[in-house]
Amino acid sequence: MTTDTGTPRSPAGQHFSRLAAFASSGAARPALLGCLGAALITVGALGAGSTRLHDPLLESLHLSWLRFGHGLVLSSLLLWGGVAVMLIAWLWLGRRVIDGDVSEYTMVATTGFWIAPLLLSVPVFSRDTYSYLAQGALLRDGFDPYLVGPIENPNSLLDNVSPIWTTTTAPYGPAFILIAKFVTLLVGDDVIAGTMLLRLCMLPGLALLIWAAPRVARHVGANGPAALWICVLNPLVVIHLMGGVHNEMLMVGLMVAGIALTFGGRPVWGVALIALAVAVKATGGLALPFMVWVWMRQLQDRRGYRPLRAFAAATAASCAIFVAVFAVVSALAGVGLGWLTALAGSVKIINWLTLPTAAAQLVNVIGGLFLPVNFYAVLDVTRIIGIAIIAISLPLLWWRFRHTDREALVGIAAVMAVVVLFVPAALPWYYTWPLAVVAALAQSRPAIALIAGFSTWIMVIFKPDGAHGMYSWAHVLLATACAVVAWYSLYHPDRRPGQYAIAWARRTTSRA
Repeated sequence: MTTDTGTPRSPAGQHFSRLAAFASSGAARPALLGCLGAALITVGALGAGSTRLHDPLLESLHLSWLRFGHGLVLSSLLLWGGVAVMLIAWLWLGRRVIDGDVSEYTMVATTGFWIAPLLLSVPVFSRDTYSYLAQGALLRDGFDPYLVGPIENPNSLLDNVSPIWTTTTAPYGPAFILIAKFVTLLVGDDVIAGTMLLRLCMLPGLALLIWAAPRVARHVGANGPAALWICVLNPLVVIHLMGGVHNEMLMVGLMVAGIALTFGGRPVWGVALIALAVAVKATGGLALPFMVWVWMRQLQDRRGYRPLRAFAAATAASCAIFVAVFAVVSALAGVGLGWLTALAGSVKIINWLTLPTAAAQLVNVIGGLFLPVNFYAVLDVTRIIGIAIIAISLPLLWWRFRHTDREALVGIAAVMAVVVLFVPAALPWYYTWPLAVVAALAQSRPAIALIAGFSTWIMVIFKPDGAHGMYSWAHVLLATACAVVAWYSLYHPDRRPGQYAIAWARRTTSRA
């Protein structure tokens, strides 16, 4: 491409021109609307987000009033208004996905528009970023974050960590602890700079997911733009993972990129990336056993190995790569495997997002009407049953889904769904694990509508300060109503949102 004077444009200039052309086209309307929503979230989060307990910056800017009284009400309205606008933009784009009226470039460019304002936001819907920074400071200051909690290293970072996590050791892999240490080495105990830099460290995960999700989808005969809509532009990813600054963004991006490379005939690099994903968060390891099947078939097809020899070679090579990656990362971080013992720390979380906890809550509520019930005793039993279900299901699913690459993908989605549903405790962003894989498998209109409804419910049920509204009937009913509208808007994409009320009124009148 050249300029009007005939001078060739640089690649950066070409990209900018293409982006400018996109921004001025009709295809960019959902992107611009979502950008507005993200901007509203960023402004509203100053008062209603997961803010610092003591914020000298807001005080110096004379904006501390946003956190209290009428200022908090205004901030909350702006933030929730931004969430609503982003959901509308996402559903609008989803209607175009169903119609096959979007390109991968549209989805990638839209992601940029939606993410840009959130790069300046305080954490929203979670306070985990403060724990990340405090754990990184532990390693920086000579402590082992797998042996002690942040409370052992008093500093200004500790002031903002949720009390429940101050005594908890780090449940994250050495790669992420190393990243957190790097951030605190650069910014010291500056919470604002640390949050911003840590969010930037999540961008490679987002970039890998954008690169890999369409490739995995095309490999199994699915649609690339639809995959991006499900697992990249999903509000659970944009608002929770990027806005909330969660290391799932790195883990999911590395894992899906590893799957894409393995499917593409580069299993060594694929397994290495998945091992790196595990070094961020252990959940990434759920994909690794299924990659053994993929690598085994490639050895059979390309080198003529017999099944047993191919399986043995793929297994041995995968284990060797995994151990090598972990050894290098652990040596760089100067830590061991103590993080594995900290994975049980999530039992402190109690909400309805997992079946064991939901079952215990129901037994407590219903059984309590007839006889005394010890909720925590029931919870211990249901959680043990949940762990047993996971332990039994995972090997069975690994063996069942072994025949094709698509089956391997189904198996990964299934084991992740089982883990999220039956693990002792879960949080909204945990559901991005299976969504990243389901994106290439569930692309029919009913499936997309269900994903829209479910994602909307999970998005709305939590509060911007990191708490959840599952014990408020009003909040649950509101989240459910939003989910139904989201589902219906894509299940019947021929109707505009304003037509739903008209259709409902007509049905009510006819019944009367």
